[in-house]
Amino acid sequence: MTTPAAPVQWPDGKKAAACFTFDVDAESALLGVSSQHADRMTAMSHQAYGPLVGVPRILDLLHRNEVTSTFFVPGYTARRYPDVIRAIIDAGHEVAHHGYLHESMAGLNEIEEAAILDRGLDALESVTGQRPVGYRAPMWELNWHSPGLLADRGFLYDSSLMDAEHPYELAVAGSRRLVEIPVQWALDDWEQYCYIPGFSGSGLIESPRKAAEIWGLEFEGIRVAGGCFVLTSHPFLSGRPSRAAVLEELVQYVKSCDDVWTTTLGEVADHTRKLELAPRSISRPDPDDL
Repeated sequence: MTTPAAPVQWPDGKKAAACFTFDVDAESALLGVSSQHADRMTAMSHQAYGPLVGVPRILDLLHRNEVTSTFFVPGYTARRYPDVIRAIIDAGHEVAHHGYLHESMAGLNEIEEAAILDRGLDALESVTGQRPVGYRAPMWELNWHSPGLLADRGFLYDSSLMDAEHPYELAVAGSRRLVEIPVQWALDDWEQYCYIPGFSGSGLIESPRKAAEIWGLEFEGIRVAGGCFVLTSHPFLSGRPSRAAVLEELVQYVKSCDDVWTTTLGEVADHTRKLELAPRSISRPDPDDL
């Protein structure tokens, strides 16, 4: 049975929440699909732009606007760019789990998926000195057994599903719970900007103004609904100068809305857990019933 997500009461009389999140995929986005992409020097440089240029630019942007964010980091990215990931921590932001090599979890069995989760956890903890409490599946691909694996490892929240605009408590087998903070493809810069020949995109790269218009409209809709606006950006994409400038305009507008709580996903998850909401169940459709 599937049950609807109930609206969340936000702190301090706020009517909605907003989170600006960043997936620091770097080279992992390609290497997790095929190690042969390592031979593509230009493509690798395109991805390296994220940690080398995009992350510092985004950290400056967030500092100027007094916004604290969540950065989802594959374990390999943390190993390859430890100083960059430590800079994110030192700036007061949250670092969360995003696989090891940005591997798609789709179709993996529990043993295979658990090995990737543990490898990513070990890498992030060794670099940051902190064990992440948040998770976002690469390409937002969860398996039905994924929530149990996350609960087993003490994760507080996941941000990979798309069935609500409010965070909720997801029921996990054995009376366990996992806070779910939903996302959606319309609030991802990959669909707007990403073009890598032989890998992703049609060659149509949108104007940042169009992207900002889409995101701004979604923000206003979620604000009216009292939900949680979650924007997913990638430093190798939104870290480019014109895109970062437009992103900053959106950040400034959201911050100007006194009825919106702008914070990290970890803070949203902590707040949601304290509300002690009734857990929501989501069930797999039975192919035999089709």
